[in-house]
Amino acid sequence: MKEETEMFCEGVTRRSFMKAAVTATAMMGLPFAMHTQVAEAMEKNGNPAVIWLHFQECTGCSESLLRSTHPTISSLILDMISLDYHETLMVGSGAQAEKSLHDSMKANHGKYILVVEGAIPTKQNGIFCKVSGKTALESMQHAAEGAAAIICIGTCASYGGIQSVSPNPTGAVGVRDIVKDKPIINIPGCPPSPYNFLSTVLYYLTFKKVPELDEMGRPKFAYGRRIHEHCERRPHFDAGRFAKAYGDPTHAQGFCLYKLGCKGPATYANCSVQRFNDVGAWPVSIGHPCIGCTEPDILFKKAIAEKVQIHEPTPFDSYAPVDLKEKGKGPDPLTTGFVGLAAGAALGAGAMMAKKLPAGEEGVDEKTK
Repeated sequence: MKEETEMFCEGVTRRSFMKAAVTATAMMGLPFAMHTQVAEAMEKNGNPAVIWLHFQECTGCSESLLRSTHPTISSLILDMISLDYHETLMVGSGAQAEKSLHDSMKANHGKYILVVEGAIPTKQNGIFCKVSGKTALESMQHAAEGAAAIICIGTCASYGGIQSVSPNPTGAVGVRDIVKDKPIINIPGCPPSPYNFLSTVLYYLTFKKVPELDEMGRPKFAYGRRIHEHCERRPHFDAGRFAKAYGDPTHAQGFCLYKLGCKGPATYANCSVQRFNDVGAWPVSIGHPCIGCTEPDILFKKAIAEKVQIHEPTPFDSYAPVDLKEKGKGPDPLTTGFVGLAAGAALGAGAMMAKKLPAGEEGVDEKTK
């Protein structure tokens, strides 16, 4: 609490400032030594203007940002960026808030970062979502014109989210379906990790460009690998131990949740590594299957209990069985070892014989040719 008070009243402490730089550097997959370069970029570039627009969403993405602690939301807004417009967090409202928005867009034209939270309805000229008498479509297009880059935070802004699920009565879409002439970075998740957002902003400030993106427009440093690859339940998956039902002993023992519908094997994100709330928690760790919230073809389109198709749902089974000593299961390990040694010796002797043959001969009698 004392540290947070210092940040709020006196500015961010040097220790906390460097902690944020180191955290972001590690998340971006950069060498540790580069944390000084990231910190210098944060200091030199000052507070970049950020305009944050809300459309069809639940504000969960903003709520997740409010719970970040490295840095806290106060130090992020007051010391690292200039959050000039955010309908949930700003003090002003009505005409005062709208004036702040347009003043920032004019003063920082071509330089501000536009953050979009929520899907954009397009049917019937976008009448299903309006702010200050303008449709979400109009507001987003106008704000995008002067933006240096656009960050879509959350699955709704990235792909359309639950609003775009069939029959999609409002014609909800993600930003990339509308804006085609600006750098667009998708930070999907329901909600996404606030550190994925923070690291993306810092990467842009440090290198003056967007990070390397995958085919879905997501930063590879955060969405480059499947959750399944670093899941703490992966050993159970490899051993073929699966939870059978919620509350079942297999579930309580921490067995793999694949058969309960876990989408981890098909979901690209860093949840199993970064986790949430700075307490090491994420859905799978507390017993709930991954719902694939970073994947547009999974979230809200596949039932939670529905299993995703993977090539090898059970471990590779061509190794020698562990129960060779059981009656009727084949020779014991000692016999197997002797057979293997004999076979290896025979192959080795054959190879040596072949080396001793005159050049051009293959050990075949001329009369048999």
